[in-house]
This record gives sequence, structure tokens and C-alpha cells, in this order.
Amino acid sequence: MYLYPAIDVRDRGLARAPQELDPVAAARAIMAAGAGRAHVVDLDRVFGTGQNDAVIRDVLGALHAARVQVGGGLRSVADVADVLGWGAARVVVGAEVAADLPVLAAAVGPDRLALAIDVRDGLTTSPAGVPVRVSPDALLAASLGAGVVTIVYRDRGRDGTLRGADFGAAARLLTSGGEIVFAGGVATLDDLRRARDHGFAGVIVGRALLNGRFTLAEALACCG
Repeated sequence: MYLYPAIDVRDRGLARAPQELDPVAAARAIMAAGAGRAHVVDLDRVFGTGQNDAVIRDVLGALHAARVQVGGGLRSVADVADVLGWGAARVVVGAEVAADLPVLAAAVGPDRLALAIDVRDGLTTSPAGVPVRVSPDALLAASLGAGVVTIVYRDRGRDGTLRGADFGAAARLLTSGGEIVFAGGVATLDDLRRARDHGFAGVIVGRALLNGRFTLAEALACCG
């Protein structure tokens, strides 16, 4: 199982950090710890309050030896192609553009894409939290039909809360043939062990690392 340390960028800084911390410095720390993957999101793009393109490019430069997936309000072929050109290995797009996945996949290749399925109380939302009238199962089927096999499943009710992960709903998708990357509420090393034992392809961890619940080295050891 792959560990994806998260770098969430907001207003050019690192969101949810307990103190001032530069996103590029965070990226360098990820590389220094030996992590081979990372998950980077422009939260200002997600919520339509701006963009942090220059910071994202610098973060990708610092993560040059890692496979990085980048998300955050990326909807068009041009958006996706730009981020891939900056050095991302994969772009995560939201449920609101699921119908466009065949076009995006034809333009950049299905292996360069992932679909985010954000769920709160069993209902699908956009990454910004707006309800989407498509079920998680239907989104998964649409993604696989377009050849996009990587799914980023986020439990919005627990994301960033450090309440611990609830894998039940996401685990239902594991028999689909998709590669499910889980996010939302991971707070302990035991959460990581349970995710590994369930068979998830990867886990995104953000706030637990920022708040020192465990070290990146300990997390990598659990996932391996």
C-alpha cells in the first residue's frame, strides 16, 4: 500500500499546519524521509477563491523524484495538461467532471488521471462540498468505463478531524477492479495498518503528520 503525504496549499501556505510552514519545505521533508509519492491540492482552486499555480510548480519541483498526484479545481483538458507538464504523475479530477472523463482520458491517457469520489453521510459531493446527484457506485462505473482505474475516496465527514478512519463504505469498492486510495480521518498508525489489511492501494495522510501523531518514517513502515 502506498502512502501519500498530503500538501494542501491555501493562500500560498500550508493549510491546517499548526504553525507557519512553507509548502516547499514540507515537500522537501517528504523527499528527505524517503516517501515515493505525495498528494498535492490547491484548496483555493477547489473553493474558487484563487489559484496557487506558482507554489504548486515549486512543490512539484521539490518533489521531482516522487510520483505526485495533484488535484484542486482541474476540469478541462488544458488544466490537466498544464499540471502534467509541471511534473505531476497524475491529476485528480472531481465528480463534477465525471461525464468528461472519456475526453480527458483520450487527451492525456487514463493512467494520468484519477477520479475523486467525495462522500458525506453516504451522499456524493464535489470536492468543494456541493452535493452531486450521482451515487458513488455510478461514479466508479463511469470512471472504470473511461479506463480511469484510480479512485481517490474521501470521507468528508472525517477529513481533517483526526477522529480515526471509517473504512466501511470505501471498502465496498475494493472488489470493483479499481485502485482505491483512501482519505479522511486517519489519525493513528493502527488506521494505516487497517487500511493495508483491507487492501487499499493507498492512503492519503495530512493532519496526523502535521500534528505529530506519528512520523513519516513510522507511517511508511506501516504501509510497506
